[in-house]
Amino acid sequence: MALIPGGEFRMGGDDPDAFPEDGEGPVRTVRLSPFLIDKYAVANRQFAAFVKATGYVTEAERYGWSFVFHNHVAPGTPVMDGTVAEAPWWVAVPGAYWKAPEGPGSSIERRPNHPVVHVSWNDARAYAAWAGKRLPTEAEWEMAARGGLDQARYPWGDELTPKGRHRCNIWQGTFPVHDTGEDGFTGTAPVNSFAPNGYGLHNVSGNVWEWCADWWSTDWHAADTPETRINPQGPPTGRSRVIRGGSFLCHDSYCNRYRVAARTHNTPDSTTSHTGFRCAADPA
Repeated sequence: MALIPGGEFRMGGDDPDAFPEDGEGPVRTVRLSPFLIDKYAVANRQFAAFVKATGYVTEAERYGWSFVFHNHVAPGTPVMDGTVAEAPWWVAVPGAYWKAPEGPGSSIERRPNHPVVHVSWNDARAYAAWAGKRLPTEAEWEMAARGGLDQARYPWGDELTPKGRHRCNIWQGTFPVHDTGEDGFTGTAPVNSFAPNGYGLHNVSGNVWEWCADWWSTDWHAADTPETRINPQGPPTGRSRVIRGGSFLCHDSYCNRYRVAARTHNTPDSTTSHTGFRCAADPA
């Protein structure tokens, strides 16, 4: 884990291509106590150890299905009726879960160091508790993702591909039809891929969305109060939880939420092939 020293940072953003409906702003000064956060997203091998030790059954397994990106579904794979109206590239695949990410016949055998996916917020919290950790608050996640930079667009600066080098795993090509894989990947990448940010964190932009502890709101944080500016924990209630960082499916033509200030959400029981998590902890 990386020790984040705490102190003040400017949270949120006002990027010209931001999503105002997501509540990315206002830019505000937030103060945090020191905390620890995983340098890497939780990998398949780590989640496998958790399952072996506890017998835990994920929500995707209990429900019997999970969402898989359409390009990754093998021909002939049985799928469920119905699609997500605003995102028809998601396919509900019976038998898809963390150990079979693309459904029956797929495996993580050659992906032990890839981030675990098809884990819900509830699954992530259960793993964190077993590991003696917790999920990061949204403010902790953003402070750590910024790597000590002030209001930079990405964890490494303002340019997406400095000197022509890819710094994260996102979509290249025509979304959602063809990913050219110019960054080296057309699905998840190992959790230690690409150079780390200034705090030593890898892949906080792209690869997989990461669950945060907070309930989702687009305006709770706008009020200038001690609750929103000093170790904010998020709203007291809600219907969905915050996810941050974007994924390998993000593309500037549709969802450029690999920017550090970007945010979105999902219900705590939702599972997909592009959502994982990393853990946080309080210093001893």
